[in-house]
Amino acid sequence: MRMSPKAGLLVSSAVCGALALGIAGPAAYAAADDTTAARSASAPSAPLPGADALLAQTKTLGDAGGVLAPVTDLLNAVLKAPDGKLSAADATKLADPVKAALAKVTAAAPAAPAAPGIPGGVTGVSGAPAAPDPGAALKAKAAADLQAKVDALVKASTTGSPTEVAAAVKAVVTSEVNVVVSVVLGGGLPAPNLPGLPTLPTVPGVPQLPATPGA
Repeated sequence: MRMSPKAGLLVSSAVCGALALGIAGPAAYAAADDTTAARSASAPSAPLPGADALLAQTKTLGDAGGVLAPVTDLLNAVLKAPDGKLSAADATKLADPVKAALAKVTAAAPAAPAAPGIPGGVTGVSGAPAAPDPGAALKAKAAADLQAKVDALVKASTTGSPTEVAAAVKAVVTSEVNVVVSVVLGGGLPAPNLPGLPTLPTVPGVPQLPATPGA
């Protein structure tokens, strides 16, 4: 069956149009994708709600973990050593990371304000000495106590008797608990919400965030 000239012209036009669309289509889609990507890159990103507070809480917990890890290494080494004895070099090698981690905790606490009228005193807007942060002061006190107990353990593990080493280990573990509790109570963390946990006390002057919903 022969195709009429008119029908042939229509078919030819359709084929040409399809070819043109097939060539231009991918380029058009690519240009559209580039435009969308450029708009997304130039659009300002909205901050996560409460990001600053959450970052502060995360840092607080991270600092606590940074203290416990080197102390755990020291305790493990002492408890696994015969009679709890370490060489002076090994004891120093294990104690130095503890000192560095605890220094970060104590450095976060503000210095005690000087008496009024003495140059160099820490003052607020009104000129009166600024009140120290109770939470930071509590953590600094716990960190200083743990450092003292670690120093005593290092001494006992290098020169003391097994009985003295065991007592020093127990003192370090107790001081670790004090550091953890001071971080939880004085670090502005949310209240725990696990059913069955007792209500924790609060540190006067330290704001406590409410428990996270969804318990």
